[in-house]
Amino acid sequence: MTAKFAIRAGSTGIHLFDRQSGTNILCDEVTVPPSLWSRCPRQVSIALTNACDLSCAFCYAPKISAGLDHTIVSRWLVELSDHGCLGVGFGGGEPMLYPALVDVCGFATENTRLAVTITTHGHHITESIAEALRGKVNFIRVSVDAVGLKYEAIRGRSFSQLRNKICLIRTLSPFGVNCVVNSMTVDDLSALSDFAATEGASEILLLPQRKTNKAPGVDLPTMERLRGWIGSYRGPLQLSISEEAADGLPVHMDRSGEQGLRSYAHIDAKGTLRRTSFDSIGATIGQSSILNALDVLARQTT
Repeated sequence: MTAKFAIRAGSTGIHLFDRQSGTNILCDEVTVPPSLWSRCPRQVSIALTNACDLSCAFCYAPKISAGLDHTIVSRWLVELSDHGCLGVGFGGGEPMLYPALVDVCGFATENTRLAVTITTHGHHITESIAEALRGKVNFIRVSVDAVGLKYEAIRGRSFSQLRNKICLIRTLSPFGVNCVVNSMTVDDLSALSDFAATEGASEILLLPQRKTNKAPGVDLPTMERLRGWIGSYRGPLQLSISEEAADGLPVHMDRSGEQGLRSYAHIDAKGTLRRTSFDSIGATIGQSSILNALDVLARQTT
């Protein structure tokens, strides 16, 4: 299959990316003037809906009912792709509860060069949904914080059923595991990493717990245990961590040299652009463009 590269220009040169093969080529011998740098973030996450049928205590997603019009999302996807974004992540809420999920994934695949990722708890994937999404998704992130009975206590769903869903997910696309790290889950990281490797995952994304109205943020002793575990980890999976928690940890990070809104942005289920999903400051996109909202947000946060 012939590669179809997305092109991004920035401070480090020209970046070529093929979503099918995962090929990344950086032409760092090219000096690109700032006026020609790609204007959209490298990666953008979009909360298609706030709907979710789980009630995890640590969840910081808004509980206000909201969902995005898929025709508006499609317009955003074209704009993102045209201005140098390389990948879009669809989440929520639970994106499998978004009626037009297959439509927006298909639109991104057919009309842009964006890599498409879905973040899901996994329990709504079915044979028919998997078949409809086949060829329209490049990576799936499955939220799994622990194994066995501890998983069931946290998520309120059957762990054996999750295994069955993952068997289906791995036929659809490469996948990774997202893990919220807190005092309850940190000591299960080895068991979780063994499970993820056995099931065929390619990476674990570690998400130290954020403070919410229901739960505190991750405490210092837990972060120290996390550091110790990462330092001793010798398993086959790539470890990644949320950017704000990295702090020198020996895990995979974005090496592009881009930071802030040049690296990442989030669009919530009401159409507000934010630096991250948990930021309080945002710019409403509305009938305007993402580029305009980026400019507004940049002025608000400088």
